[in-house]
Amino acid sequence: EVMNGVSVVVSAITVADADALRTAADQVRDRLTDGAVLLAAETDGKLIFVAMATPSAVKKGIHSGNIIREAAKTAGGGGGGRPDMAQAGGKDASKLADALEAAKNTIKAQLGV
Repeated sequence: EVMNGVSVVVSAITVADADALRTAADQVRDRLTDGAVLLAAETDGKLIFVAMATPSAVKKGIHSGNIIREAAKTAGGGGGGRPDMAQAGGKDASKLADALEAAKNTIKAQLGV
């Protein structure tokens, strides 16, 4: 999805662990010229999140730490990070769809959509 000229990828994927999730997010971000990525995965009944943004998306207002904080909070967890990269966890895997929606809404607010 493109929001105000920024390519946005918000998705749940299946991976073995947090390292694999981070690698996947790196690969998606590297394919975007101007983009933000939030990936989520369920492992051991909990959720893990990784958010990343290109430097140009950060200049347009994207802050990965704030995006991830909202997603994790929705799933009963926490986390944070820098504008360009953040990680978090959530305790309630049943809230995955709500967490992805919260992330998307936060990105929309950051980009003024």
